[in-house]
Amino acid sequence: MSKLFIYYSRGGNGDTVSKNLKEYETRKVEPVKDLPKSFFLSMLSGGFKAGLKLKTKLKDYDKDVSNYSEVLIGSPIWNGNLTPIINKVLSDIDLEDKVVKFVLWSASGEAKGAIKFINKKYPNSKVVVLKEPKKNESELEKLKGLD
Repeated sequence: MSKLFIYYSRGGNGDTVSKNLKEYETRKVEPVKDLPKSFFLSMLSGGFKAGLKLKTKLKDYDKDVSNYSEVLIGSPIWNGNLTPIINKVLSDIDLEDKVVKFVLWSASGEAKGAIKFINKKYPNSKVVVLKEPKKNESELEKLKGLD
């Protein structure tokens, strides 16, 4: 059974998660145009787009997931929702007949909008939410809940 972790990481939390998922192959996705460098402007812009559930253009990446039986999607939470980057990934890849799971991370440890969306679109998927795993290594223990 092959497993793939597709994720976006702006602040390093996703990279921390990736390093702790030894049984998964990984693909990190990146937007064509990054957010503004200013923390305030990036939060405003990213949060606004996430709240509207928009998608953003991505740099080229391998969209073929046909060789994997399980796909784990990793995303920061912006404004309670998945990022526009991950929204684009979800529209790009074919997850039919796959075991789909999600690992999310945020400063608050909350992801209500994202979980509501996931439960509606992927009702049988598991979701784990981490609170700043880069700073709080103990949060990584929650990854065991994906099994």
